[in-house]
Amino acid sequence: MADDVTLSPTEAIDFARAALARVGMAEAAATALARATVDAEMAGRRTMGLQHLTDYMRGLVDGRIAGRAEPLITSPVPAIMKCDAMGGVAQHGFSAACEELVSKAKTFGIAVFASQNSYTAGELGWYAARLAEEGLVALAATNGPALLAGSGSRQPVYCTNPLAFAAPLADGRLLLVDQASSATAFVNIRAAAARGEALPEGWALDQDGEPTTDPFAAMQGALLAFGGARGANIALMVEVLAAGLTGANWSLDAPDFQAGEVTPGVGLFVLALSPTLFADDFPARLSGQVQRLSGDYGVYIPGLERLERRRQAESAGIVLPRQLFDSISSFRRS
Repeated sequence: MADDVTLSPTEAIDFARAALARVGMAEAAATALARATVDAEMAGRRTMGLQHLTDYMRGLVDGRIAGRAEPLITSPVPAIMKCDAMGGVAQHGFSAACEELVSKAKTFGIAVFASQNSYTAGELGWYAARLAEEGLVALAATNGPALLAGSGSRQPVYCTNPLAFAAPLADGRLLLVDQASSATAFVNIRAAAARGEALPEGWALDQDGEPTTDPFAAMQGALLAFGGARGANIALMVEVLAAGLTGANWSLDAPDFQAGEVTPGVGLFVLALSPTLFADDFPARLSGQVQRLSGDYGVYIPGLERLERRRQAESAGIVLPRQLFDSISSFRRS
């Protein structure tokens, strides 16, 4: 639309960083979050991009995010990095640790980053993709406040508990799987409510535990796992990795990420593997297999379009609806 605002990626990062600084976020944290946000936008994950930035800004204003927090990173053994986000954002701690995490993975073949006490992690695929861009195979898991009913329950006990997996191809592209354990992400429920649209059946329960297609009722009730008990089991597995191993809040104990003055205090678990220490010519072998699957069998391979979408954004710019641009621009500390 004519009233939309088009920014280059650099301008978009500067715009997001300046907006975060206005509401009290320190420079290093604002830079990390701005880059992660714009990366999600450029990858076509708009609900996790600049739309989601307003959640972070509101969290900073209300006190759910400690804007001046500096992550505490320790390494109890060489291949493990532990991070206490100190109530800040996971992107900041991961960005501070990333170079050393890559080095450890390439030295030992395997390395783990385990973060606790942060706000929700944003686009989970961003963490795995950053490692894959360094030639590593990565697995990431994160939790958040309870939104998802467990197997046999009608009340929320897990967050959407996404799992992301990334691996490098020989041509610079990535295989990147990033999916929630729920039938859909919470941001999609919220977006449907904003548009006044009904949900598909099988996505959610209302507050009485009954199936609903009303997004407002769903936000008062619980999301449903994809694939029934199997999806709920994946949510449980993610919960053990992201909250159990990291020492973060279980989803049941995590404060709301949209209201109140307390951090959700949730976790992020990232596993990095060096494929060259496991198999010869891994990127070339994976590229050949991806080509065979997609070319000969018609299999959709997630993540391959990420690089092309980035190039398109670099060429054509990032288009923001005027309402979103103005909303981000209007945030101020009270």
